[in-house]
Amino acid sequence: MSSPRPELKLDWCSHEAARYACERWHYSRSVPAGKNVYLGVWESSTFIGAVIFGMGSGNSTNGARFGLRDRFEVAELVRIALRRHHNAVSRVIAIAVRFIRRQSPGLRLLISFADPVQGHHGGVYQASGWQYTGFTKSDVLYRIRSGWVHHRTATAKGSAAGLQSRPIPPKHRYLLPLDAEMRQRIAPLAKPYPKRVKQATDGHHPASDGAAPIHTLQIPESTYAES
Repeated sequence: MSSPRPELKLDWCSHEAARYACERWHYSRSVPAGKNVYLGVWESSTFIGAVIFGMGSGNSTNGARFGLRDRFEVAELVRIALRRHHNAVSRVIAIAVRFIRRQSPGLRLLISFADPVQGHHGGVYQASGWQYTGFTKSDVLYRIRSGWVHHRTATAKGSAAGLQSRPIPPKHRYLLPLDAEMRQRIAPLAKPYPKRVKQATDGHHPASDGAAPIHTLQIPESTYAES
C-alpha cells in the first residue's frame, strides 16, 4: 500500500525565499527582473520551492496581442522552481492560480512559456488545462552592466548598438483564460499540444536541504492548504 502524499501548502513568500528556490532548483538560477509576486510551496512543513508571477512592463505587449488594453489584465507565470516533491506540479499551479486571482481580481489571462532548449514541452501546463498557441518568435537579449535584458528594455535605456547580445530561441506559449469571454476570444488560437521530444529537467534540481533555511521560509499562519 502506497504512503499518502505529504500535505501541500502555498502562501505568499518574500523575494529572498523565492530567490533561494530559483538559485537552487530552477535552471535559470535567477529571479526575473521587473515587478513580481511570490508564492512559497511547502510539503509537510518543508519548504520545497516557489512559484512566481510577473506583472512587468511586457504585460502591455502581451495583453494587446490578445485584445487586452489594460496591462494589469494579464500576468505571466515566470518561474516554477521546485526541489524534489511528491505532489503533482499541476496541483501546485492550480493553487497558485487561485492565489493570483484573489490577489488581482481584474486579471483575465495568464501566460507561460516552456523552453525546448531545456527539454521542456509544457507538460505541466497541459496537465493543468492551459491552452497551447504555438511557438513564440525568436528574439534577442542585450547585456547591460551585469545582467541580460530584453531588447525593449535595452532600447528604453538608450541605443542597443555595440552591446553584447545573444539570441532567444522560440519557446512554447501557453495561455490560461480566466473568464468566459477570454476563453472564447483565444479559442481560435488553439493548437495541438506538443509532445515531449527528450527527457526534460522540469526545472528541478535535487538538493539535500529542504527544511526552511531562513526565517522567511516558515509557513505563514494564513497558508492555503490542499491535501
